[in-house]
Amino acid sequence: MASTGVEDLPDAILTNIIAAISDVRSRNSAALVCRKWCRTERGTRASLTLRGNLRDIFLVPTCFQSIAHLDMSMISPWGYALASAADPDFTGHILRRAFPDIRSLTVYARNPSTMRLIAPVWPNIEGVKLVRWHQRPQISAAGDELKILFSECGGLTSLDLSSFYCWTDDVLPPLESYPSVALNLTRLNLLNPSFSEGFKSREIKGITRACPSLKEFRAACMFDSRYIGYVDDEALISISLNCPKLGILHLSDTLALSTARFNLEERGEEEEEEEAKLNSGALIEMFSGLPLLEELVFDICHDIRDSGPALEVLSSKCPKLRSLKLGHFHGVVSLSVESKLDGLALCQFLRSLSVKNAGDLTDMGLIAVGRGCCRLSEIEIHGCDRITTNGMRTVATLLRRTLTKVSISGCRNLTASAALKALEPIRSRITFLHVDCVWDDDDDDDDDGVMNHPSKKCRLSLGGGAWDVLETVSLWIPVGRLLNPLTKSGLDRCPKLAEMRIKVEGDSRELSRPSEREFGLSTLGNFPMLRRLHLDCGDTIGYAHTAPSGQMDLSLWERFYLMGIGHLNLSEVDYWPPQDRDVNQRSLSLPAAGLLQECVGLRKLFIHGTTHEHFMMFLLRIPEVRDVQLREDYYPAPENDMSTEMRADSCSRFEAALNRRPISD
Repeated sequence: MASTGVEDLPDAILTNIIAAISDVRSRNSAALVCRKWCRTERGTRASLTLRGNLRDIFLVPTCFQSIAHLDMSMISPWGYALASAADPDFTGHILRRAFPDIRSLTVYARNPSTMRLIAPVWPNIEGVKLVRWHQRPQISAAGDELKILFSECGGLTSLDLSSFYCWTDDVLPPLESYPSVALNLTRLNLLNPSFSEGFKSREIKGITRACPSLKEFRAACMFDSRYIGYVDDEALISISLNCPKLGILHLSDTLALSTARFNLEERGEEEEEEEAKLNSGALIEMFSGLPLLEELVFDICHDIRDSGPALEVLSSKCPKLRSLKLGHFHGVVSLSVESKLDGLALCQFLRSLSVKNAGDLTDMGLIAVGRGCCRLSEIEIHGCDRITTNGMRTVATLLRRTLTKVSISGCRNLTASAALKALEPIRSRITFLHVDCVWDDDDDDDDDGVMNHPSKKCRLSLGGGAWDVLETVSLWIPVGRLLNPLTKSGLDRCPKLAEMRIKVEGDSRELSRPSEREFGLSTLGNFPMLRRLHLDCGDTIGYAHTAPSGQMDLSLWERFYLMGIGHLNLSEVDYWPPQDRDVNQRSLSLPAAGLLQECVGLRKLFIHGTTHEHFMMFLLRIPEVRDVQLREDYYPAPENDMSTEMRADSCSRFEAALNRRPISD
């Protein structure tokens, strides 16, 4: 009797199976089985990210006719490919023929010429995300680029400007000029860190008045009352009056969007933040007018006092609320009457909670939140100095059946060792973990955790079991500190750890030469399944070329941080080089290129900066590398690319050399 195989399945069932596969490499492997599978895979692919050089536009694949979402923001030369198209009409024709049914698009729009090329290609498009890290070009009037888009794409329902370098003045005029487009919008993302001040009260009122159908609204706002037109009570109330259908609302101060953060050693013991000019009554009125709210982020940089009553209204008036992030909210719980739950603790249906810089939140208050919000699967505690190991451990015990993602950062009493000790009750359940690499300093016999910092000694000794399902670890570490104590702190047994994210921050100019040869990446070899590394030194500041006697320039710091990376079995690396802000330079140095070429198993390498062409040629020695990109994705990206060594022709020559190499699979 003949055996039955997968090829005998009916076409309808096989199509559903292949369509359910999300991993790109798995889909590509399925397409290699036979022509039938190839046609099925190509026909069921819903999203695609285009890479490659614009000069090879004739190589655009035409077999993905069902693509609904297309990401063109990574076309090379990265940042200005479409803006420099030699024949815009021909380029548009090729794209329209290859992808006839696009519903959402992500594109790098360096100047208005990109909008004139792209907008007519897909006039029925519904969602657009614009990307630009370079300076805003000098255009005739505010909002001209968006006006081009709105004039061609009248059916837009989603607009994302979160990574689009522009001015706040560029948003409202197009919405008022094209009221039919504004009326159709259901998603608007203006959470952009490039804004110097953020949207003011008048602009928030105008945007929400023009877009009454919004279900998702994200905006960077100016909450500082020292500025004229700051977002006040009236502006907050107008959001709920103008957009009552909102399900997702993110309001953040521009400073809260910055990736850089404070150093615990520099923060004063009794540092007081200025109070926000927001009334609790206004918050109550705003929350009462948003009954459909499911996700709320309210992250400002000024303290809101006595917020408990407003949060109680939030819990009662917004029964669908599942995700909540609060920044600088004080009095979230009071526990004034016989430990009766109140305030934030009444939000019992929450699945995700982030509490940032709540200066008066104590262990008892946090425990009350753990008792009331008993369904939490994600929790973030940031900048809460009164939280200790006991409080965090009790919350972990209360939520041991549901909690899977934990982030603890910026808390003075929760160093790395204390945070990991507090999480011992749920070690076997956590899949994501973020902690600060702030090592203990109570032992004089071990200095593995420091570098030329007097009176900073470290010794960690913790028990506990393995982190059985931990997949991702995120770390923050001050510049000059070592990574070596990490495995001694209790993170030595992580059998499923696949991704490590490390952010290094600080001013290296304040440090002398290191006493150790390397940062400690080689210690990550203890994690057998580790394949992805994000090493972000973008907020590490130093000297780009020359340094005074006794100090290091950035090339030597890069050698320090990347030493040992070749010992890891990595397949993907994202690397942000350190920067010299005085010359706006973030460039890969010769030592960094030499060390990255030692990663023999790499398939993808993304360098968030620039480099010399001959440094890039080092990377051709990586046998399996398939995708290498240089990205100037930091504000503001240098307008004159010659100042950062890597030019468009250099990128093209490197890509041509990369594509000529034989690759086994």
